[in-house]
Amino acid sequence: MPLYRGSVGSIRNKFGDGSLVPTLTDQFRHQVGHRPSPSEVASWNASLDVLATDLAEAGLSDVEALIEYQLPLSSKRVDVVLCGRHPRTGHPQYVLVELKQWSSAHLLEDSDTVCVLDGLGERLHPVEQVRRYCSYLSDFAATVNSSDAGLTGVAYLHNATDGDVASLWQLEPSEQGRMFTRQRRGAFLSYLKQRLAPESGAIEADLLLSSVIRPSKQLLSLAAEEVQRREQFVLIDEQEVAYELVMRAVERSMRANLKEAIIVSGGPGSGKSVIALSLVGELSRQGRSVLHATGSSAFTNTLRRVAGQRAPRVREMFRFFNQFGDAEANSLDVLICDEAHRIRATSVNRYTPAQLRTGRPQVEELIAAARVPVFLLDEHQVVRPGEIGTIADIRAAAQEMGIGVRVVDLDGQFRCGGSRLYEDWVLRLLELEPGGPVPWEGDENFTLSVAQGPSIMETRLREVLSRGYGARMAAGYCWPWSNAKSGRQLELDVRIDDWHRPWNNKKETSHEGAPGRSFWASDGSGFGQVGCVYTAQGFEYDYAGVIFGPDLVWRGDRWIARPDRSHDTQVKRSSAADFARAVKNTYKVLLTRGMRGVLIYSTDPETQAMLHQLVPGSSGER
Repeated sequence: MPLYRGSVGSIRNKFGDGSLVPTLTDQFRHQVGHRPSPSEVASWNASLDVLATDLAEAGLSDVEALIEYQLPLSSKRVDVVLCGRHPRTGHPQYVLVELKQWSSAHLLEDSDTVCVLDGLGERLHPVEQVRRYCSYLSDFAATVNSSDAGLTGVAYLHNATDGDVASLWQLEPSEQGRMFTRQRRGAFLSYLKQRLAPESGAIEADLLLSSVIRPSKQLLSLAAEEVQRREQFVLIDEQEVAYELVMRAVERSMRANLKEAIIVSGGPGSGKSVIALSLVGELSRQGRSVLHATGSSAFTNTLRRVAGQRAPRVREMFRFFNQFGDAEANSLDVLICDEAHRIRATSVNRYTPAQLRTGRPQVEELIAAARVPVFLLDEHQVVRPGEIGTIADIRAAAQEMGIGVRVVDLDGQFRCGGSRLYEDWVLRLLELEPGGPVPWEGDENFTLSVAQGPSIMETRLREVLSRGYGARMAAGYCWPWSNAKSGRQLELDVRIDDWHRPWNNKKETSHEGAPGRSFWASDGSGFGQVGCVYTAQGFEYDYAGVIFGPDLVWRGDRWIARPDRSHDTQVKRSSAADFARAVKNTYKVLLTRGMRGVLIYSTDPETQAMLHQLVPGSSGER
């Protein structure tokens, strides 16, 4: 969706009467929800008139231009997309143009893709920027990735001479990325005339704006290679059975031209995410259009890092639940919704553009986007108000839309050392299953102990770290959480007697040696900070340390949930019953991250005593 669409001639006319920039400003506010920054407005004023004048001089006034074109399933915008026909072949032709007002810039030392803009810091090389935009668009817009359409990209530094940006020429140009300066204006006009015929490009613009949005065959092939050859995505036992059941359902729906929703339900460690990634790999290999989505920034960003490490383009196949509000119905063959217990009532938040505020339930958006939507979930991991990812919720939405539902139940237990006993013990402990807490009888595949204090817990976990295992400490959200301050270590917010530690980093970027929040559970430098449910959910490590805070305490013969002792503002505003369910599910998530063992400690003496009774002889020191 562009901010403005029209011929190059109309852009010149609107500049002439002073209406173009106000139109762009109004559209930006309508689509994005707030006014553009002064620098954005200044850029429009300074650059668009230059481009329109140059195009008119090249005889291309009838070419169609999309100003501030938003890339599909993305918040990124291309400055201008020129739409027309190739002067020789007559095939659709699209030229992506990034406009830069830079007067001088130089490459960052030891890098050919990052440059330093004098006075403004580091920026991606404009050629690399437009090259990535071309790659992204060809990966997802069916019109552009067809064999007939042409796609090229240029960066136009219309205020700079060659000498002003001398080192930037070191980056080799390509068909989808080349650079022109003011000094090369003639070459720029010649380049455009070689690719765009001097006639209307309105039909080509229509084709792009109405294009089906789905992964290209090239991207699917790359994803298949990247995902399928990774050892950590290998299936075993019941995981393979569940995978085969889902694949058969997909094949059946394709053969019969039948839309069907698949729900895969399983507890922690049952292999849901491994199944999800294996499905992405195999469906990609088969050429099916498939995307993976979650509701967790930490989980999605980690998957992007792992699955797309060698091929950055693959990262774009990992999405968020709230990115399908404007997806065309059945535009995908399969949508894999991992961690589906994180599905929210709607996709709307304060950042949602006005045109996407449809009021439609998020689960309906996800079901509508694909011929076969697949939901993988654990109903005991709903931890926030507004999360409605249960089998009943998904089934009801699908049936309301006239779509059949198939449920696959995973019996295998692969996290928690394969200990079915431990998972059952946790469910009973937190009264998520009937019968109440029971003593821990032990399991040779799994160790459980109650630590005397957080310092003992931390010492024990450091010992297993020294032996090459992974470990993390996490806690209920019962302490304030400070923002990271530049040049200072993270604040020691989690305070229990004389033991003080920081929460995990709030920022997505690293801070003073602490990894970004999305990578707390997977980056080795995450130990030493206390994680919360939002950074731990979806991940696993060998040994887990879990601190029960005062938001959930044992009194007499039952748990008492105390919202007044919680610092999770969203959860504590819910009803008493919803808060109790959410806080129990929170501790259930934290208690089931460890694959080999778990250490538990409660800040509340009565709760700590109860835990000691259930795990006899436990000290946390052995």
